[in-house]
Amino acid sequence: MMLRLFASTLALVCLLPFAATAHGPSRQKVTESVEINAPADKVWAVVGNFQDMGWHPAFKKTEGKGGNDVGATRVLTLEGGGQIFEKLTKYNAEGKTLSYEITEVDVKLVPVTNYSAHLTVTPDGDKSKVEWKSAFYRGYVNNDPPPELSDEAAVKAITGVFQSGLAALKKKLEGG
Repeated sequence: MMLRLFASTLALVCLLPFAATAHGPSRQKVTESVEINAPADKVWAVVGNFQDMGWHPAFKKTEGKGGNDVGATRVLTLEGGGQIFEKLTKYNAEGKTLSYEITEVDVKLVPVTNYSAHLTVTPDGDKSKVEWKSAFYRGYVNNDPPPELSDEAAVKAITGVFQSGLAALKKKLEGG
């Protein structure tokens, strides 16, 4: 009996280092910002409407319900096909900030899970700073993800979405 208890304890102790390395994915974060030569109110008038992502070149259509009320939803249809379903989680028009989360997306389109984001417009004299930040997990939630669903793929995809969107927003508002 004592020998069996010792063997079980020894086996458990030997497996502990392996258990520590099998923890799954880590939360990833992306933050991008841009300075726009336009007043914050003008910038917010464009990005502050949760129901309209027409300023972003990746989306050909936005459909939604609930306006800018917390709990509002929208469906973004991608230029290349496919859809992203999102929900507004926080909205502060006075503070020019909103938060949202993806409620449904095919990871083949956007290789992320458990995605949330925050968009803020900050006045800087007659200019504005727009900051877009997010946190998410990669598209493959288990260990050893395929390359297209890895942490790197997820970060690259979200960084690309943010950079192209902010560049288009700047161009639209500066008239360039």
